[in-house]
Amino acid sequence: MIKNIYAFLILSFSFFSASSQTLFTYGSYKSDVTEFLNAFNKNNPGTVTNKAKAITDYLDLYIKSKLKIRDAYDLRFDTLPQVKSEAANLRTQISENYMTDPALVKRMTSEAFERSLKDIRVAHIFISFKNAAGFVDTIIAKKKRDEVLERLKKGEDFSLAAQQHSDDANAKMNKGELGYITVFTLPYEFENVIYSTPVGKYSSVVTSKVGYHIFKNIGERKAVGKIKAQQILLAFPPEIDVAAKKKIEKLADSLYKLLLAGESFNKIASTFSNDYVTAANGGVMQEAGVGQFDPAFEKFLWSIKKDGEIIKPFTTSYGWHILKRTTVKPVITDPKDKANLQELEQKIKTDSRWKSSRDFIYNQVIAKYGIKRYAYNEAAVWAMSDSVLDQKPMLPIGLTITTSTPLFSIGDTVYNANHWVSYANTYRYKQVGTGAKPWPQVRDEFEKFTMLNYYRNHLEDFNEEFRNQMAEFKDGNIFFEIMQQKVWNKAQEDTAALRSLYEQNKLKYKWTKSADVVMFFCSDHTIADIAYNELQKMPADWRKIADKNSEKIVVDSSRYEWNQIPTLNNTLPKKGMITKPFLNTNDNTASFAYVVQVYDEPTQRNFNEAKGMVINDYQIMLEKQWDEALRKKYPVTIDKKVLESITK
Repeated sequence: MIKNIYAFLILSFSFFSASSQTLFTYGSYKSDVTEFLNAFNKNNPGTVTNKAKAITDYLDLYIKSKLKIRDAYDLRFDTLPQVKSEAANLRTQISENYMTDPALVKRMTSEAFERSLKDIRVAHIFISFKNAAGFVDTIIAKKKRDEVLERLKKGEDFSLAAQQHSDDANAKMNKGELGYITVFTLPYEFENVIYSTPVGKYSSVVTSKVGYHIFKNIGERKAVGKIKAQQILLAFPPEIDVAAKKKIEKLADSLYKLLLAGESFNKIASTFSNDYVTAANGGVMQEAGVGQFDPAFEKFLWSIKKDGEIIKPFTTSYGWHILKRTTVKPVITDPKDKANLQELEQKIKTDSRWKSSRDFIYNQVIAKYGIKRYAYNEAAVWAMSDSVLDQKPMLPIGLTITTSTPLFSIGDTVYNANHWVSYANTYRYKQVGTGAKPWPQVRDEFEKFTMLNYYRNHLEDFNEEFRNQMAEFKDGNIFFEIMQQKVWNKAQEDTAALRSLYEQNKLKYKWTKSADVVMFFCSDHTIADIAYNELQKMPADWRKIADKNSEKIVVDSSRYEWNQIPTLNNTLPKKGMITKPFLNTNDNTASFAYVVQVYDEPTQRNFNEAKGMVINDYQIMLEKQWDEALRKKYPVTIDKKVLESITK
């Protein structure tokens, strides 16, 4: 019990600024009132009847814990391998949670929520960097971009410009129409420009890795949310002729009539649909928001007015479709809906918009420690890198760079050419597999990579919450280590002292009214009833009954005091009594007792029977002696005025 109390107390410690008032001193150390009150409030979350007494009582326990932790530090318990290992493991587990800027998360979540309330109908003109021959030609692309912009400025219809000039293969048919989009439908750089473009206007040019993009906001509406539907697809085979299309159209019409007559949609979808992914599941499609399907298909999907409605067959370039709406989930409009905000936050962290989340780390590292770049010959570093990493002949200039040549430093940590080569060896190639990056780009990425790791390795210097959590965990660990050494292990292992304590206080260790009992702990009420009925017929066979159901029944045969028999229900135990099964509603387990022998009078416990009680008393005695020694080692002085101010 003592161990649990201290566990809760230690894990409640928090560390605040030294500017708070000192509540007490212990030796040469101070403990401030803010720190104490934070721990007190965590351990007393409800209304306290007598606050002054509660604070005073808690302060005594708090001081005892602080002295033990201080003693553990002075005895270098913080250097124990297991303490250091557990702290390192925790750091690995939680550090990533502190590698994001809370303000940025909040801003992006708020932005995503606002955008989720509105769907925007979008048209698109794409100008590829690749020419007709398939080679990259940015000069031709720029020229074409400027020509399209000039046409739009003169008032040319956007859909006509898309049809005539867009390099999107579908633009010839859909005139650049993308349909409706909402938050997370398109890459973040596209979403940003679309949501900032007024209705009826076209956007500024967005440059991507593959070309130029111009968007037009055709119209806006309140977000429609997400839809779930069933589909039957009668697909067009490649190079299908008109006659075959007519045949498929007639089949679609026949199936539609069967559905209206009451035939099962699931059955027809499983039998006829060529969408083999959904056909196996009765045509059930995944829940979808806007912008996830071809605009022509999506137009029909969202035209269904009510759940259960089946619309007439319609055709797209894929074939004939029959749709049945299952449900529509409206968009969440409450800005305080926690589940929705958490879902948005998760999407943000897996989205391209999250690339900018590291910027605050670079800024903080530079602001707090600075980055000092040493003077070195870039050409020499590149020459050395080519030679080491690509096995090219070393140019004379490259010989001026050695593994210890400093490139830059952060705080008091210097990063040299050896660090650079190790990084470049792993990260110099483009992820898309199109060759190596330019050396200056790799160097810039190396600096950011280094700042990121420096921030992670020095998180205590940047984040107070992380610092407090690590300190709490470390204090808790060394507290348990010193308690184990000073109290718990000693009380368990010192048999001579335990026997002596037992003999000195023998009369204290007595049985009150008690009984020898076999307790049946059952996995559920059904097996408890079965065992109970069998035991009533043959009580002497209780072991056989338990063994026969060993996977579902655990038995404990021991001596209990009457008030410890959980299923007795205040009745007097009698030899041979079997209590009725009691159901534990928390986990649906059940238990009952078989009373083997009853002792109506108090009797003396022998040493083995009293050992648990003796160990507990010995722990209390050892800890009391230790507390007295710590008070001498670290004399405690409480500021009574400060204490009085917080007890009022």
